Amino acid sequence: MRGRDDTGKDLIIAGDYIADGFRHRAAELATEWLGPRTELEIQQTLQREVEQERWTSLDRTLQREAGEDGRVQIERFNEPRLQRQRLLLIGRLQRLQRLGLADEVQPGTWAIHADAEKTLRALGERGDIIRTMQRAMSGQPRELTVFEPGEDGRSIIGRVAAKGLADELHDRGYLVIDGTDGKAHYVALNAHDELANYPTGAVVEVKGSADVRAADKNIAALASDGLYRADHHLAIEQGRAKPGRDPQEVAAAHVRRLEALRRAGIVERVAEGLWKVPDDLVERGRQYDARRLGGVAVELKSHLPIERQARVIGATWLDQQLIGGGKGLGNLGFGGDAKQAMQQRADFLEEQGLAERRGQRVILARNLLGTLRNRELAQAAKDIAAETGLEHRPVEDGQRVAGIYRRSVMLASGRYAMLDDGVRFSLVPWRSVIEQRLGQQLAAMVRGGSVSWEIGRQRDPAVH
Repeated sequence: MRGRDDTGKDLIIAGDYIADGFRHRAAELATEWLGPRTELEIQQTLQREVEQERWTSLDRTLQREAGEDGRVQIERFNEPRLQRQRLLLIGRLQRLQRLGLADEVQPGTWAIHADAEKTLRALGERGDIIRTMQRAMSGQPRELTVFEPGEDGRSIIGRVAAKGLADELHDRGYLVIDGTDGKAHYVALNAHDELANYPTGAVVEVKGSADVRAADKNIAALASDGLYRADHHLAIEQGRAKPGRDPQEVAAAHVRRLEALRRAGIVERVAEGLWKVPDDLVERGRQYDARRLGGVAVELKSHLPIERQARVIGATWLDQQLIGGGKGLGNLGFGGDAKQAMQQRADFLEEQGLAERRGQRVILARNLLGTLRNRELAQAAKDIAAETGLEHRPVEDGQRVAGIYRRSVMLASGRYAMLDDGVRFSLVPWRSVIEQRLGQQLAAMVRGGSVSWEIGRQRDPAVH
């Protein structure tokens, strides 16, 4: 579909038609092509619905037959239009009673709970989730869990075993994660998350996005009588400046956060550099992030499956596991596979002169990640130079580079942005702030592993 009607205007489809109309029309076409369902087929379908833990057509019938007081009278099932379904409807009421969703308030009179539809739809969705996870795990015995963002700030690390649309109406996706803990996790993504960002086999980390921000804590701590002064914060940062930490950038990042909170109606800008902040800023900031981000944050740790990470030049997730000793890796599923891949990675690093085995121990080269990253960047730059004819300008720590953002380059070490000034080009760590800036003039500065991007006259620090 191209999204246009026959006059060339935007095609707008009503939400209720997307939710129900397509299905009803498909049923009409199926009847037209294949003929109507037989009475026996209809009865068999309804009989299966009696015991189902989901919202069914029998529930819709009960909903229609409820009186103004919300109660269902059994005697109405004796009417000709319902007589064939009488026993099925009574059986369904009894099933709802066992589920705690209906009560027989007196003989022949039933009250269905107000939240019955919501609960049954949730139960049906959970059943669909379990079946989806079982398919993704190919029937392997595994504990199945549904990720809940509010669970004590815990996070999940694992590989993407499967993905798809959980809610086609609102275009919300899901991931099934084969976790390092040996469990399979179902993760419902936020509406703005693109499934294409998470390739099958990629390594990701999932956590609740509603954590308290350090910037909000700093602003609350520095506020005096409910007022935050940017110049006061800058003076404090200048007094405790450290290598790789630019006081101007730190203060600017806090001002940018305040601007976002101002647009949300949480803080007030009294004057240039002066802000009025509430006493409960930290909690209100957390709630704002939860509403905006949907409660789930997914970070791509590596777009490469661990099988490919094992023998690639570049700083990989497997290298980080080797450095950390593989802590947190279980023996089932992805955890066990990762342990095997770590041994293969150690063999490869030994071939490259970057590791040495001493008995059961593996001694890694100093600055392993930096060495691998630099080797990969050098090769990528060589390839781009041969392709474009431009000269490569390596990015030095503390050096400002500028140019047109031409493309993003996905490497084993991560994603990089290519900036070129028409003569030379540089590869700079990519950040989401430049997602929509392709083809624009940008500038960046890398310091101690962090990068700050300048867009127009604005600077957007991203510390990693």
